[in-house]
Amino acid sequence: MTRGDMGSVVGPIVGLVDYQAGAVVSRTILKKDAGSVTVFAFDRGQALSEHTVPYDALVLLVDGRGEITVGGTPHELGEGDTILMPANVPHAVRALERFKMALIMLRA
Repeated sequence: MTRGDMGSVVGPIVGLVDYQAGAVVSRTILKKDAGSVTVFAFDRGQALSEHTVPYDALVLLVDGRGEITVGGTPHELGEGDTILMPANVPHAVRALERFKMALIMLRA
């Protein structure tokens, strides 16, 4: 990872967070009034329990395999897959194997 002009982060998104045994690791890349971008690394078997948020969220899986349940329907995702989690719809995340994802949240 390097710093570009005006403090921008330059490099592959997969390198922004490292795996940690038995944990979920996150790094917020951007946080503004309009939304945020956070990168996560999940160790195998780690999960985020079902919850809701008041804004739309887009997930981009950048490494490994995970399951994201949206509105009670599970979706298995692999590298390069995306899924939209609409505002106020319950969702959960589970690592089928170690995986990394970018979470882009957009506020109205």
